[in-house]
Amino acid sequence: MEIINWSSILESLLFAAGDEGLTLKQIAEVLEVDDLKAGEIIEESIREYERNEQRGVTIVQLAGTFQLATKKENASYLKKLVDSPNTSALSQAALETLAIIAYKQPITRAEIEEIRGVKTERPLHTLVSKALIKEVGRAEGTGRAILYGTTKEFLDYFGLKSLKELPKLPEKAEEEYVQEEADLFFEKFQETLES
Repeated sequence: MEIINWSSILESLLFAAGDEGLTLKQIAEVLEVDDLKAGEIIEESIREYERNEQRGVTIVQLAGTFQLATKKENASYLKKLVDSPNTSALSQAALETLAIIAYKQPITRAEIEEIRGVKTERPLHTLVSKALIKEVGRAEGTGRAILYGTTKEFLDYFGLKSLKELPKLPEKAEEEYVQEEADLFFEKFQETLES
């Protein structure tokens, strides 16, 4: 009887899937097992990565998918690799715009500008080019303005499984307080990424 090396197969699948990752259901379908067995295979593979300190990658769950990711211990070396003007950190304006979109989505550019009090064309362009936001529809009414929302890459960038993990804001918060809270949240994640 042939012994199936589930961990090897899973590693190959996750490598091939890249940044898109695979859901538990997708993994179960490809391996031709039920969700419970697929979950066991994933958990055992994660434990194998944790036990083997020589490995440079691990399996993480982000935005409802499983992906291969580099180990945090190697972050300083990866940072050196990607440090360049093209991959610079988000500007304060982009972070503010992203925070507003994350909490208020779907939202139009005019609504963002009303909250920020300044134009947001450039930050929106930056965020779209980095795939952190995308067009999620059109507003009703004259002009049918573009509605923006966050992407799966947004969740990956900030290490979130879903938008439910965003810090809760007070029910009756003033816009200024909401902005301060959002800034603190994104500042914390930016520092984490830079360390």
